[in-house]
Amino acid sequence: MAIDQVDRRVVSERPTVTSREVARGATAPAVTSFTKTYRTTAKIVGAIYLAGFVVGLVGSGLFQSILGATGASANLPAVAASSALLAFGAILWLMAVAGDAAHGVLMFPILRRYHERIAFGYLASRIVDAVFIAVMVLFVLLQIPLASAFVKAAVTDASFLQTVSGLFAQGQVYAYDIGMITLGVSGLMLCYTLYRAKLLPRLVAGWGLIGYAVLFVGMLSEVMGSGLGLASSIPGGVWEVFVGVWLIAKGFSSSGLAQLGKDASQIDTAR
Repeated sequence: MAIDQVDRRVVSERPTVTSREVARGATAPAVTSFTKTYRTTAKIVGAIYLAGFVVGLVGSGLFQSILGATGASANLPAVAASSALLAFGAILWLMAVAGDAAHGVLMFPILRRYHERIAFGYLASRIVDAVFIAVMVLFVLLQIPLASAFVKAAVTDASFLQTVSGLFAQGQVYAYDIGMITLGVSGLMLCYTLYRAKLLPRLVAGWGLIGYAVLFVGMLSEVMGSGLGLASSIPGGVWEVFVGVWLIAKGFSSSGLAQLGKDASQIDTAR
């Protein structure tokens, strides 16, 4: 047999690789990398949920114990005596503010795989939420110099300072309420995506949808004087604790991440 005939036979018997198989081979590593990356993100988000719950709870306890009844005016003598402790509570709340903004940033790449507008809406609402909570903390901190002036003031000036304290306290309440309303909106967008993209079990994501809807309605009515703000925050707060533990232990659903990664890889390949 001639050498050129042998060469032709070898070439003809080589297996052909279709473009579809090449695409599948290129997609698989991308999906695996996507899944591993966002499993780490899930753990970080879960840890932030738990840390935010703890620092918010401790910070609120400090505020209540020192400032007294919210919405009226601060207990200025108590503020003057415990200004360092009040400042520590404010620092804890600022940590929660950083966590709110971090949620928007961390979840943005994942949510964008499913729906770009929802991703931007979630990021924006989380930033607005963080801004209003920061304003709330500012109103709290303003009570410290006010309390110092109150201790040194004459009787006639003390009444004026107490009135200003009441204004700061009311501003604190309104800033918190608006921040929580925005949190309700962002939570609805998040849980809707988690439900539709199957990143969490449907029951868990559905619980989050209900919890944030209750929070949104309750805090909106709180601005109108319903007094339902605290009660309305319980379902969403418990959900955040549960999901925080869930994300650390299990992460997002592997099938949901794989589907998002697959769709993203197909889009990238097409480009």
